[in-house]
Amino acid sequence: MGFILSIDQGTTGTTAVLIDSSSFELIDKINQEFQQIFPTPGWVEHDLNDIWSTIESTVQEILKKNNLKGTDIECIGITNQRETTCAFDNTGTPLANSIVWQDRRTSSFCKELRDKDLSEKVKDKTGLPLDPYFSATKMHWLLQNDINVQNAHKKDDLKFGTIDTFLLYKLTGEHKTEPSNASRTLLMDLESCQWDQELLEIFEIPENTLPKIHQSFSVFGKTKNLSFLPDGIPVTGILGDQQAALFGQAGTDTGDMKCTYGTGAFLLLNTGKEKQKSHYGLLTTVAYQTDRETYYALEGSCYIAGAAVQWLRDNLNIIENSPEIENLADQVTDLEQMRYLMFMPFFTGIGSPYWNAEAKGAILGLTRDTKRSHIARACLDGICLSINDLVDAFRKDTNLSIKSLKVDGGAVSNNLLMNIQSSVSRLEIVKPRIIETTAFGAALAAAIGSGICTIDKIKELWHKDKSFDPEKDLIEFYNQKKGTWKRTIEKLFN
Repeated sequence: MGFILSIDQGTTGTTAVLIDSSSFELIDKINQEFQQIFPTPGWVEHDLNDIWSTIESTVQEILKKNNLKGTDIECIGITNQRETTCAFDNTGTPLANSIVWQDRRTSSFCKELRDKDLSEKVKDKTGLPLDPYFSATKMHWLLQNDINVQNAHKKDDLKFGTIDTFLLYKLTGEHKTEPSNASRTLLMDLESCQWDQELLEIFEIPENTLPKIHQSFSVFGKTKNLSFLPDGIPVTGILGDQQAALFGQAGTDTGDMKCTYGTGAFLLLNTGKEKQKSHYGLLTTVAYQTDRETYYALEGSCYIAGAAVQWLRDNLNIIENSPEIENLADQVTDLEQMRYLMFMPFFTGIGSPYWNAEAKGAILGLTRDTKRSHIARACLDGICLSINDLVDAFRKDTNLSIKSLKVDGGAVSNNLLMNIQSSVSRLEIVKPRIIETTAFGAALAAAIGSGICTIDKIKELWHKDKSFDPEKDLIEFYNQKKGTWKRTIEKLFN
């Protein structure tokens, strides 16, 4: 019996997952959180040494727990938080903390570029707006402001990349990436899936600091000189986390759609080989590339979803753990108490469809009788209303009659959240048997890259667990609240 090791490096933690390479059953998973660093308001960083430490420890623990040796691993898949930007040297030593995708420090630089009328040129090539979310502005900031990065560049000892690139380099010594991650940098041309010279000049990024772009399912390299894995295990699949989740949800056909509830929430629609441009604030991105054929997706991005629950836990201390929010919110039995209470989870700006980097979070409509339970329920409402804005944009952009939505991520274990989402968006919400679809998708990518299976088989591996349908009483309530939500955003953030 052999196994696929899937490394899911997320925004708040790393998960190592073991998949049986014959049955594709999920054998086990180990998660470890790491520190979030907030140097100043609007800035978010990660210590890359912390991240690498979680890779080592979770892989060692999962092997030990399941009485396995490294030689039992046939191949490795990687999935990762995407736009987070790393700078390291030729030895793999970090030169600075990574700048996390949520970070807003490059807002003024984005405005400078917009003032130069570069927005349409950049969006036409990349499918992305000029926003601090993406990697190129973060690389530019590091080159302009970090002395270690500047010195390494002078010595030809600087390597840039997203998290997948850093992990691959540490595992194998290869400086590579693939199109689903590269398409999030503002530096890759969507048509060619290669770095674009004009974009490199706009953002002042030297091409020799960037990784080579290889197709998503291929041999990226083999493990070498590691303390926790033997030499020679191939890394054969890499996908950005949201594309991996689409893959893990068997979203391989045009029209397939999913929403992942993680730190943020991300809705992706497979558009096949067609690059579909959005007129309603969505992104055009690469889903994956295989056999030199590129498959695209439309994406809607909410920066904050599960992170709002973590904020209630860590900053307000109104819950001790994240799952506790469901019981607390369920204590609200009179929805009239919630009619004007609005939780706007815009701690790091608003992504799709409004794209306001300067927006801030807010709780509105508080009264003297507002309790912990009301704030908890308002938090769940805010997550679902944010995602509903994405659903509305997809309906307008595609003219599809969207009636059901596959969901995944840790928060889908919250049945109340799923009930609210179903009623807010008037959708059947479909939950898969394996909710770790991001890690599962990376394992499937590795299986394809190593020849263990083909894309055609993926549909057979997806199984439904349960679904949620809109509740009549909730539909009426949320129809009113959606109107208040949209008017509030227009007044405060537009």
